[in-house]
Amino acid sequence: MAVFVLDKKKRPLMPCSEKRARLLLKRERAVVVRLAPFTIRLKDRVGGATQPLRIKLDPGSKTTGLALVREEEIVDPETGEVTRTAHVVWLGELTHRGHQIREALTARSAMRRRRRTANLRHRAPRFDNRTKPCGWLAPSLRHRVETTVTWVERLRRLAPITAISQERVRFDMQAMQNPEISGLEYQQGTLAGYEVREYLLEKWRRTCAYCGAKDIPLQIEHIQPKSMGGSNRISNLTLACAPCNQKKGNRPVTVFLANKPDRLKRIQAHVSAPLRDAAAVNATRWALFESLKATGLPVETGSGGCTKFNRMRLGVPKTHALDAACVGQVDALHGWQCPTLAIKATGRGSYQRTRLDRFGFPRGVLMRQKRVHGFQTGDRVIACVPTGKKAGTYVGRVAIRATGSFNIQTAGAVVQGLSYRYCRTLQRADGYGYSFNPTPKEEARQAA
Repeated sequence: MAVFVLDKKKRPLMPCSEKRARLLLKRERAVVVRLAPFTIRLKDRVGGATQPLRIKLDPGSKTTGLALVREEEIVDPETGEVTRTAHVVWLGELTHRGHQIREALTARSAMRRRRRTANLRHRAPRFDNRTKPCGWLAPSLRHRVETTVTWVERLRRLAPITAISQERVRFDMQAMQNPEISGLEYQQGTLAGYEVREYLLEKWRRTCAYCGAKDIPLQIEHIQPKSMGGSNRISNLTLACAPCNQKKGNRPVTVFLANKPDRLKRIQAHVSAPLRDAAAVNATRWALFESLKATGLPVETGSGGCTKFNRMRLGVPKTHALDAACVGQVDALHGWQCPTLAIKATGRGSYQRTRLDRFGFPRGVLMRQKRVHGFQTGDRVIACVPTGKKAGTYVGRVAIRATGSFNIQTAGAVVQGLSYRYCRTLQRADGYGYSFNPTPKEEARQAA
């Protein structure tokens, strides 16, 4: 994982390796600015040579992949062909809290509706005189756009970013290469079937619909066989492993799963279920694109099928961050086996000063101040307890109490009842929680 570097005037320089950062800190030539993402500031340097970096985004409804890459274009002297090689500098995965916002707003509206109908049952409805501005997004969707743009701006302050790549639209690559293309020729190109396959993988959660197998090659399967009038529409397609596909043959799903009524009922319900996550991405992709254009940087776009094609061709595992690294035009990818910083949106607290019962009425009062002894809920702290049952060193996010007895959320568990006297602030709360995802090598080692 690269370390971000700032000069003496807090202007971004090229990221360096962890070893070099340790040497700079040991020789007191630099100081730590942030722990996540880890950033240092040089004491004796102003300005310096930098290379252009590109930030790549793979927007998702729950998690957005972030990748910072250094691009290198190599021109073949004989053919003149240009090869674009991407060197991964930093990887991150941003987890949104849109579902929490939606649930909170739903609960609030239900409580308000109950109170108003109980006390003001003769009140005239007011929904007819309320209008939404052009381009309005629901709060849960606007959160996805704003948090992504926030991290793009944050990374711009830490690294010399000169371009952005976003997975957004589905370009007609074959029509660009061959304007005369038509009809069945569309099904015979390099990206043939990748859009449909990616849609089905997301909808059926990358599992066999008939046996529930995961992490194996899956085939596109017709629920109603074509020999019996079934079509190629998305609503008639599912995913199945090779044994289940061969075993089902050309039988209808009702006959094939006659002895498994529960699984048959689940498949029939899932066929007509909407792809809510895909709808959220479709609703926000244009707003995100316009917000990224407003940064003033050139924005490159690519389709989801092209991203998957690049990932399969380069032999890269499936993660949100690595999907982001494969967005756009990529001929070669190096340095992708590095740790991924997991960024989870936790919010900055609540204005609500009371607890509510199930009817929406207050049942308790919360403390009025956000800080206790200089600490705030969400701060990253280190607690060194010298003696007692809880002796040891703990690092994590703190949850404060007015009594001065805090809880610390570590990577493994929650440690309760630690005095504020043992705590020291490492990084102030910024509305996000941080951790590291294991690299593919570490995952393989743990599985073995």
